[in-house]
Amino acid sequence: MRRSGSAEEQIVVMLKEQEAGKPTYDVCRTLGVSAATFYKCKTRFGGREVSDARRLKALDVENGKLRNLLAVAMPPSRDSAAQCPAGQ
Repeated sequence: MRRSGSAEEQIVVMLKEQEAGKPTYDVCRTLGVSAATFYKCKTRFGGREVSDARRLKALDVENGKLRNLLAVAMPPSRDSAAQCPAGQ
C-alpha cells in the first residue's frame, strides 16, 4: 500500500469493508496489499473508527511538536556536559 497522510484512515475503511461482508481477497486486491498486511492492520487498527484514526494522527503530530519544544527549552544537563571533550 502506498504511503500517504491518511494511511490510518484508509486502513480503517479497508477493515470496515471487510467487516461489512466484502471478501478479504477483494479488499486486499483493491488496495494492493497482501493478506498478511491486511491481518497485521486488522490486529493493530481493528475496532477503530475513521475519526479515531484522525485523532490519533493529530495527537502524534502534537506530541512531536511538544517534544521538540522541550528539547529546545531544556538546558543541557551536567551529564551531557561531562561527556564532551575538553575545549569544545
